[in-house]
Amino acid sequence: RCTVDDRVTRVAWLNRSTILYAGNDKWSIDNRVVILSNTKTQYSIKIHNVDVYDEGPYTCSVQTDNHPKTSRVHLIVQVPPQIVNISSDITVNEGSSVTLMCLAFGRPEPTVTWRHLSGKGQGFVSEDEYLEITGITREQSGEYECSAVNDVAVPDMRKVKVTVNYPPYISNAKNTGASVGQKGILQCEASAVPVAEFQWFKEDTRLANGLEGVRIESKGRLSTLTFFNVSEKDYGNYTCVATNKLGNTNASIILYG
Repeated sequence: RCTVDDRVTRVAWLNRSTILYAGNDKWSIDNRVVILSNTKTQYSIKIHNVDVYDEGPYTCSVQTDNHPKTSRVHLIVQVPPQIVNISSDITVNEGSSVTLMCLAFGRPEPTVTWRHLSGKGQGFVSEDEYLEITGITREQSGEYECSAVNDVAVPDMRKVKVTVNYPPYISNAKNTGASVGQKGILQCEASAVPVAEFQWFKEDTRLANGLEGVRIESKGRLSTLTFFNVSEKDYGNYTCVATNKLGNTNASIILYG
């Protein structure tokens, strides 16, 4: 808007040095710019669908009887934050170094932060577009959320999933007692990413499903060796072996009477 009085004889609006309107005559070829009012008290233009390129100085120039006068206004264009590029989901081996990237645009320039959405709470891990993790551990796997904030509109948020592979370790393997003629169950639990595959041995012999009344069931982290009808010869030392592509581990479990 430009406020004028009845001493004004000529009026014009300029963007930098480009004339947009002179009186009611349109000089700009941009059809988004229109004259809103040209009266004895006000001379105003309207810009539809504002773009960042419209930012800058606008000048209302008026001619009075004695000399020209100008009134200047600076248009600031604000843009909501938008994440324009972010790392894809990633799978790495434990101990590797990882860099996650989150590039955002907005006006004013948005603040970019990363946080780890872990079960232990949501902790900020980086106040930067790049998050670098050196020697990643299994506890650092999970979802990482990037947020871009600039107070113009709601923050833009995106997530990246980081999967950390690690070799198996057996977390639970207890000796178990069972009476002759009863059912006996040995259990072996192993954490691993990717999930471990299990094998059972007695001395050097690998056990197979359905042989001599035993059943092997492996699901997720747990493998069970079931004896449906325990006999004296079943007692002894068994070995559970858990394997994935990063390595293997074993545990000794005793079935006793």
